This record gives sequence, structure tokens and C-alpha cells, in this order.
Amino acid sequence: MRNIPLADVDHLDRAVLPIGTDYPPGHVLDWHEHRRAQLLYGATGVMVVDTADGTWTVPPERAVLIPPATRHRVHMLGVTTRSLYVEPGAVPWWPAVCTVVDVPPLLRELLLASAEFAPDYSRSGREGTIAELLLHEIAARAPLPFHVGIPASADLAALCRAYLATPDAGVTNTVWAARTAMSERAFTRRFRTETGESPAVWRSRARLLAAVPLLRTASVSEVAGRLGYASPAAFTAAFTRAFGMPPSRFTARGAAGGPSGRGGGGPCRP
Repeated sequence: MRNIPLADVDHLDRAVLPIGTDYPPGHVLDWHEHRRAQLLYGATGVMVVDTADGTWTVPPERAVLIPPATRHRVHMLGVTTRSLYVEPGAVPWWPAVCTVVDVPPLLRELLLASAEFAPDYSRSGREGTIAELLLHEIAARAPLPFHVGIPASADLAALCRAYLATPDAGVTNTVWAARTAMSERAFTRRFRTETGESPAVWRSRARLLAAVPLLRTASVSEVAGRLGYASPAAFTAAFTRAFGMPPSRFTARGAAGGPSGRGGGGPCRP
């Protein structure tokens, strides 16, 4: 199934519906939700997935698991996707929040093969076996740390979303506190209560996440300069600490070698 709306096939009695979609550069899939769980795999490009609770950056050759009935928005940066829409009852182990995962070669080939299924594919034989194996492979994936939380309160959420759009190394807690008409101490305490981390730590991770799409078209040195790091070495060290791999893996040349990310934590299945 290629380039067809989920609504056209959602009624089918299939636990797994594979759909491949091609998006123009910069396309925004605006806020929406679907009753099925979704695996959204970027065969090319970078995706940024927003929900009310956070932002997930999905590098090339990775995927994001989206829970059923979760309102979300997706920014497509040169992306061709392969999605699986899965009946919630078939995946009780599906994560309760969006989760970025690696896509190793076997899972990638299964996703590519499933995109060629007819809407009413046979549930027995080769196609049914591939659909079943896909769920086993997804359940074994471990989460990757390409995520920042968004505060629940509107004023703090607005600060965070604005920073994600245009990260600025010069922004300080003092600046943010002034924008919310709070003392720096009160602001920092409130921010930590809502996100579980300090504003400075949050901004540091947000800047590193912003680097992922930039690395598609710019060198490590150029991205380090644009994001305000003292040197490419300092940027590389911070990026590697946060994500377990150097930023060079996400440049056009590095991405050509395929994924090599390390997961954090255990598999999706409890």
C-alpha cells in the first residue's frame, strides 16, 4: 500500500496495516490522531514529532512508536516513510508515550517488504508471517534518547517550543525567568517540577536535538558554530555523551553507512 490514506483501509480486518508514503521536503503533517498504534519509519530524511508532552527527533533509519489515540504533529524533512498501523489489542506492550527506536537490517527489510502488500493481504502464508514477525521485532527494540519533554503549563511550553524552533546558546535562566515575570529561583524550581530537569539541562539537550536535522546538509564544524559551541570538538563530545554516537554518523556521508545507534533501557515489551 503506497500513498493512500489510513481512513480508506482502517476498517479492514488486519492487525497490521503497512502503508508507505512519500512527502515533499518540509511537509508538515498537522495535528491529528488515529485509533491504531503507529510505527513511523523514516527510510530517508529526518522527522520531528510533537505531542502535548514532548518532542521526538527521529534521525534517518530510525523509527518512532506512537501510541494509539495520541494527538501529534510531524515535520517531514526530506522523508519517505514506511508506517505500520497496528490494532491496539494486538500490542498490549506498546509504549504509553512516543518512543524513538533503532531499525536494524531485518526490521528494515520486513518494513520494505510489507509496503508491497495489498490492502487485503492474506493473513496466512508469507504475508501473514511477515506481519507477525514485524511485531516480534518491534517488541525487541530499545528506546533511544532523542527526546525532550514539554512542560504542561502554557507559558513554559511556549518558551520551550520557541527555543526548539530557534536554539540560542545565549539564552539563560535569567532571561527565561524575566519572560515569565518570576524570580530566577522560583522559575527554576517550577521548571524542574514540570520537566524533571533544570532549564539549563533542558536547553542543552534541545540544542543537541536541533543539530540532528542540521547535520543532513551541513558539516559537524558548521553545525557546532551555528549552535554556539566553542569548538567542533566540544560539540562532538556533548553530542556523543547525549546520544551514544558522534554527530558525524548523522551527516550525509555518515548516514550512508547505515544505523549504528545504541539503545537505552530495555525492549518495548514489559
